[in-house]
Amino acid sequence: MDIPTLPTIVLPNPPVIDTVSIPLPTADVPSYKMIIVPPSDLERPKDTEEIKTETETPEPPKLDIPVLDIQLPLPTAEVVATATYAAVAAVATTTLATPFFDQIKKKLQKFIQGKVDKWKENHQKKKKRKD
Repeated sequence: MDIPTLPTIVLPNPPVIDTVSIPLPTADVPSYKMIIVPPSDLERPKDTEEIKTETETPEPPKLDIPVLDIQLPLPTAEVVATATYAAVAAVATTTLATPFFDQIKKKLQKFIQGKVDKWKENHQKKKKRKD
């Protein structure tokens, strides 16, 4: 018996492909200093003494009135600055808002007066019809 011949294909050798090297990604990661929060039940160790620090608060300024022999305490700079800012803001707001409120007031008065006049006319017409 004859052996059948099968068709065959001769394949060429595959080309060599170099692999691409991809570098690893990098990033700038923010870092913070660690904050250490003491526990709420923290106590001073036994057999230790508390360190006492003395802070002197300066006396508030005073105004001497020699004739009356009176010393008046003066407010601090922070209090004066805060009061000044508040006063300026209040005056500026009032000054700028007054014209707007005046216009609204005039329009409201005119509108209400028109309604009152119309009511009076209708009321008088009803009286004439009764007579």
